[in-house]
Amino acid sequence: MFRAIADVLRQIGGAIATVVTLPFRALARLFGGASGSTRSRRA
Repeated sequence: MFRAIADVLRQIGGAIATVVTLPFRALARLFGGASGSTRSRRA
């Protein structure tokens, strides 16, 4: 029974982690794309 509870908590923690990291990944993609476009414009 404790193993089932631990599995549920682990899944909830993983979902929270993905939700929290998604905006930062999107920002990193935006800034990465912006810096990549400026580099290509200079060249």
